[in-house]
Amino acid sequence: MDQLPNRPANYVPLSPVGFLPRANAVYGDRTSVIYGRVRFTWSQTYARCRRLASALLSLGVRRGDVVSVLAPNVPAMYEMHFAVPMAGAVLNTINTRLDAGAVATILRHSGAKLLFVDYEYTRLAGDALRILAAGAGPVPLVAVIDDLDAPTGARLGELEYEALVAHGDPNAELPALTDEWDAVTLNYTSGTTSAPKGVVYSHRGAYLSTTSLLLQWGVGTEPVYLWTLPMFHCNGWTFTWGMAARGGVNVCIRDARPADIYRAIARHRVTHMCCAPVVFSILLEGGGGNKHQLEAPVHVLTGGAPPPAALLERVERIGFRVTHAYGLTEATGPALACEWRDQWDRLPHPERARLKARQGVSVLSLADADVKDAETMAGVPRDGKTVGEIVLRGSSVMKGYLNNPKANEEAFRGGWFFTGDVGVVHEDGYIEIKDRSKDVIISGGENICSKEVEEVLFRHPAVADAAVVAMPHQRWGETPCAFVVARDRDAGV
Repeated sequence: MDQLPNRPANYVPLSPVGFLPRANAVYGDRTSVIYGRVRFTWSQTYARCRRLASALLSLGVRRGDVVSVLAPNVPAMYEMHFAVPMAGAVLNTINTRLDAGAVATILRHSGAKLLFVDYEYTRLAGDALRILAAGAGPVPLVAVIDDLDAPTGARLGELEYEALVAHGDPNAELPALTDEWDAVTLNYTSGTTSAPKGVVYSHRGAYLSTTSLLLQWGVGTEPVYLWTLPMFHCNGWTFTWGMAARGGVNVCIRDARPADIYRAIARHRVTHMCCAPVVFSILLEGGGGNKHQLEAPVHVLTGGAPPPAALLERVERIGFRVTHAYGLTEATGPALACEWRDQWDRLPHPERARLKARQGVSVLSLADADVKDAETMAGVPRDGKTVGEIVLRGSSVMKGYLNNPKANEEAFRGGWFFTGDVGVVHEDGYIEIKDRSKDVIISGGENICSKEVEEVLFRHPAVADAAVVAMPHQRWGETPCAFVVARDRDAGV
């Protein structure tokens, strides 16, 4: 058997970019993107991405160059997830909520060669570029992304996205991927510290994460996906590429406002969406509590923060079918998913919500996930009480932090990636996160889990949202401090 080498016919480097030419061939006439009055088919999206890749090459972008983008969930942001790696470059999506100093830091650290800027963020980008220029560092070329549905004429520099697409050659020869370990995207995260770290994803990791999540979430063909999760967040948890794999519809909205979300769900018959738990509070308030009942169920994958069971119970009553996941930027998005068991359907609703609030079992792209004592490396018992640090290993874990060997040595130890999150393992093997290791409140020598305090607060019917942090205490060292949002003015909170 050792005499059988790999060949071009039986060995092709794994890449999520390959889902796009397949979508063109298989789903070409299906709708790919909806944005206001603008609609594209998969054949059109494929051609536009090839045109943009050709334009990037004409601007001197080459293998390994970083192309940054500062934009909300618009078609251009979606297309760049394919076009940039098609040109052999690495896509860097920047959080639009950052200030100019943070954006400048990312551009400097990544060495971005080209920066695409949505028209709404030209002022932010301009301030960041001035900071960059003042530091005597290289300044990237800039291209503005004007609004497709209602062009504004906004400019920052001479380049404009639609003009680049229009002048690109869809038949140009594009560089072939030869190594699936090559970088496909670069995402910055600061976690609980202020210093941003550049997380590098490989083509292989992104491909495996994409297919894993589609299978584990049970996404069938022709889903209608609403972009409430920012695409700049772990590349939309890889569903940027996943929708091409399933021939789905990408419904793009600029802002996750309740009216826009409910309108899009009703108008386009949305079947799937992803979001952080905070969006549930927005939907409940914007929808008038339980008054806004969905006509058809919408499947939601949520993560980013442990959602209180009471919040999950409220949002499911109006028609959202929630699957809870846990992940982090370094794990290419979700790393654990709360796989549902049919026997749980017979349980009372509060108990179902409690089980659904757990983070669950490892996604299929991971070889293993565990909760360990960080000192002894021993796995904690499956008692749902003994805490340890959540650790991961598998192909969907990042390549590493860009230009940060110290952080890489700290994160990768003993054959595992250490997440920095504290959790427990239940008797059935499901993992539940308890806190960030740096966020555990130590009061009088006792450890207090902020999530558990938040769970209690959420059980109060007058509480719409709550967050618990540590505050200094003269006697106990630290004590919990809760920030609470009342459901209405008469709630008495």
